[in-house]
Amino acid sequence: MLRVVIMDSSAVARNLLGSVLTTGGHEVVGDSNTGSANLARMVKLRPQIVCVDIGELSEEGLALLDAIRAALPKVLMFLVSSKIDAETIQATQQRGVQGFIVKPFNSVAVLATIRNTILKIAKQQQGKPAGDEAQANA
Repeated sequence: MLRVVIMDSSAVARNLLGSVLTTGGHEVVGDSNTGSANLARMVKLRPQIVCVDIGELSEEGLALLDAIRAALPKVLMFLVSSKIDAETIQATQQRGVQGFIVKPFNSVAVLATIRNTILKIAKQQQGKPAGDEAQANA
């Protein structure tokens, strides 16, 4: 069970996503709107996953992603949005977003996205030490 914080300006979306995640076996430890003032509260909850909706791609939204990444460097960050295009994917991945959850929520797709992202990162981390040792021994 992973600890999750949901940041979205819509209370309805927070509640729906929270229900999906709880049903999927995750522990939703907090939720808030996307105001940067809520970041300090979120950090105290020590989540392993942050699901955040930054709205339209903007400097303010990207700054929020930067602030989350700076405050919680190891957290898995998922962008929640009804509009995910190539520009959004590129800009948010550069700021540490590892996965994308599309609105409206499909519980199977949400849980599969989180599971697949975790598996992908675990495989990458397993590959790093072997690669580093191989280079060191060469």
